[in-house]
Amino acid sequence: MKSIRILLTCLFAVLLVAQSGIAQNRKAGLTGAAFLKVGVGARNVALGSAVTALPGDVTQMFYNPAGIALKDQTMQASFTYNKWIADIGHNAAAVSYNIEGVGTVGVGFISFGLSGIEASRDKTDDVTSPTYDYRDMAYQVSFSRYVVDQLALGITVKGINQSIDGVSASAIALDFGSVYHIGVLDWTIGARFNNLGSDLLYYDIASALPMQFSIGTAIKPYKNEMMGVMVALDAVKPQDGPQYVYGGLELSFMDMVALRGGYKFNYSGTDEVTGTGSNAVISTIEGVSAGAGLRTNFEGYAIGFDYSFTQMDLLKAAHRFTLTIGMK
Repeated sequence: MKSIRILLTCLFAVLLVAQSGIAQNRKAGLTGAAFLKVGVGARNVALGSAVTALPGDVTQMFYNPAGIALKDQTMQASFTYNKWIADIGHNAAAVSYNIEGVGTVGVGFISFGLSGIEASRDKTDDVTSPTYDYRDMAYQVSFSRYVVDQLALGITVKGINQSIDGVSASAIALDFGSVYHIGVLDWTIGARFNNLGSDLLYYDIASALPMQFSIGTAIKPYKNEMMGVMVALDAVKPQDGPQYVYGGLELSFMDMVALRGGYKFNYSGTDEVTGTGSNAVISTIEGVSAGAGLRTNFEGYAIGFDYSFTQMDLLKAAHRFTLTIGMK
């Protein structure tokens, strides 16, 4: 009961902070650092980003920092490559280390951008380069620990920088999260609040970070030595959008091969509208996500390779690849 009270207190505190941030009078679509909304990790994306309650994964530092807490491993490292829309490069790397008696510490970064863009400049411009670059970066440090056997809490501090054609803007942000293990069917519940921080300032124009609050759950209703089924569900409320629901399903075989699928419900991203009046629905820019993963153990190391495919409306599909290495 004590651990449940701690969890509820944490969730309530996070909800108060989230509501205070979301309640600010910001118009939809005017937040900056939009690259922070792009999913990291092939497994996470294949599950429709319904990952708030997933524990023991280093890539969780980009979602719920409480999820990086390690029990059965000493270290994890991962690298994700994503060929995003319009040939934009999206790469992320993360490393976590479990310090006995202290907790799990992690560091990571995200790189998002494109180089060699053809420039159309006025003749009066002092810059003569025929091309320009833009680059978004996020550097972060995460910490998580089990405050009791069933409850992990985490925090991330991140530095954010966006630059285009020599002009840049920076911000500092925090993520908070919790994961609670109920104790049956590997059932977990979690909550997270992302991107609470300063505005990005270009010249005299300020853009808020894309804050959001999420709660989620994951459960394995069926599991034996040969096969396991995991279902995950998230409810997500971003500052600049409506309520979203993310869902994911994972089938694992002998803890070696996994097949995954997911979908983001009400995930608006285009101006296309179907229906009229109260029945009008904004279509989603992301369709079905799917993927697969392989796991193997080799001389004390756990090695994993994951792939995900995301259908995009009117755009090329996105493909992600993630390599993960864990040390016992």
